Amino acid sequence: MIQNFAFGVDVSWVSQLEEKGFCWIDYEGNKVDPFRAARDMGADSVRLRVFVNPPADGMWWKALESNYCMLGHCDAAGVLEMAKRVKDQGMRLMIDFHYSDYFADPTLQDIPKEWEDDDYEKLTKRVYQHTKDVLMLLKENDIAPEWVQVGNEINPGVMLPNGSLTEHPKDLVGFLNAGYDAVKECFPECKVITHLAGGENRDLCIPFLDNFFKNQGKTDILGFSYYPYWSQSVSDKELLAGCLKEYNQRYHKPVMITEVGGEDHDEEGTYQLIRDTMDALAELKEQGLGVFYWEPEVNREMLPDHYPLGAARLLDEHTLQYTKALTAYKEHIKNSVEKN
Repeated sequence: MIQNFAFGVDVSWVSQLEEKGFCWIDYEGNKVDPFRAARDMGADSVRLRVFVNPPADGMWWKALESNYCMLGHCDAAGVLEMAKRVKDQGMRLMIDFHYSDYFADPTLQDIPKEWEDDDYEKLTKRVYQHTKDVLMLLKENDIAPEWVQVGNEINPGVMLPNGSLTEHPKDLVGFLNAGYDAVKECFPECKVITHLAGGENRDLCIPFLDNFFKNQGKTDILGFSYYPYWSQSVSDKELLAGCLKEYNQRYHKPVMITEVGGEDHDEEGTYQLIRDTMDALAELKEQGLGVFYWEPEVNREMLPDHYPLGAARLLDEHTLQYTKALTAYKEHIKNSVEKN
């Protein structure tokens, strides 16, 4: 498991936070690059999201919650600069396409504003070309991602209503296949991930996956989010393992947890959540490919929307330090090596 398993972090807020004056320190009090600090705790992979035409200031008014939300500098140029840092640290890279101008998730899969009036044929070309343009920018800078997500938490579909699971199920798969084709044209060896929310809830995932494969959807890996906090439950590794095994056996694809997160003020609980997630994946042996913590470098106290599932403590107004939660990676590696 250890040889190919990804111990990952999504730290797409870093460059925007640095611009605002934030820095990170290690346990000796020394200023440290947040990528390096995560690597020292066992992370070997980084996930970076990319939007289509995000606001230049990286801020988005989220109407559903009536507050501002940081997006990160996640246009193509911003992602390139972050990807260079990933490469400098010798870490593996995942690129996560949202196909929106801001966050796409189970509650919002808004079509990019520039694409709103396009029909199916034009949208398919848009998805293909946007995906290709971003990846070619990386390729021209000698950066090759190991994985690419074609869509983010796409349970209801993408670019709604055009790619709605319930209203336009075949068009949805057509859009996703266009993204897949663009990835393979740029990086034939790169693995494409199809990412859904609620990996521990088969009723949220199976309707999408049944439609996807019925309509000849193309993918290499099934990726899932796992957030007991948002589902108002406790971590249940047996439930998660059972669902992941079902997806693997039903659709004949390896699986990955591409997002996980626990409360920033509960170091022990979040540490255990990561351990539980890795243990659940380990039950699938070589079919369980990795786990990525979503935005561990932050703490709720310094975010405009008070997102609570980072894995850092705020030491003063602009100084952050990772909690012990991410050391679950290093401990898991150590224990696996000792067993072998």
